Amino acid sequence: MKVQLGPAAPAAGSAESEALRRYRSFLCTALVRGESPPPALDGLRLQERRVMALIDAWSAAAAAARTDPSGGENGGAELVRTLAPYAEQFRMAVRTSSGGRQRRGRPRASRRAVVAAIDRVADAFLAVDTETAEIVDANPAAGSLLGVDRDALLGVESLRFVDAAGRDAWWSALDAVNEGGDTHRFGARLLDARGSALDVDATATWFASKGRGLALLMLRPRGLAPHAPAPGAPTAGVGGP
Repeated sequence: MKVQLGPAAPAAGSAESEALRRYRSFLCTALVRGESPPPALDGLRLQERRVMALIDAWSAAAAAARTDPSGGENGGAELVRTLAPYAEQFRMAVRTSSGGRQRRGRPRASRRAVVAAIDRVADAFLAVDTETAEIVDANPAAGSLLGVDRDALLGVESLRFVDAAGRDAWWSALDAVNEGGDTHRFGARLLDARGSALDVDATATWFASKGRGLALLMLRPRGLAPHAPAPGAPTAGVGGP
């Protein structure tokens, strides 16, 4: 799984790592006994989208290990089908846990509309907390750019995808947006999940959300022409469901 996720892999001792440990325990009990009590997740502040992206990555890694390289019977596909209902049960446990409800917040139609519009933007989009550099939201293009499912990016420190030599400049860009409130343009060298370098041009706009400052970043591989914005694409506003 570390190979698949690269910098997006959960840190040891994090809430996500503990959630994966509890998922594996829940899974073992369910598969051995044919049933399992609901997972106990209260006390963990979990981001549902990220946790499920991590579980999908874990399942994919387990399935790959079961796949016959000679092209014979595909045990990996059967494993994925077997695990699917348990993953959905775990998803509901995350969604209804006290920590999951706190992280998710109250759903709003306006927020869902903004997220849908951002998803249609062709350029990679990241919403980054200017105080912690944590990725708060991302669109599918950002996931494609960095080589992971976009939901696996949520809650990850954005600096983990920035080349070590450019991390001070990345922080400076976040500070400039936070202090000035104006659009800020800068260049950066990013590293995808496999460690490949990618030079990008970034445009950052400041936005206030839930009492914190966010840098809304549009990232375009250097040398590419700008994309036309998607119809109805927002100029500000983030926060996944």
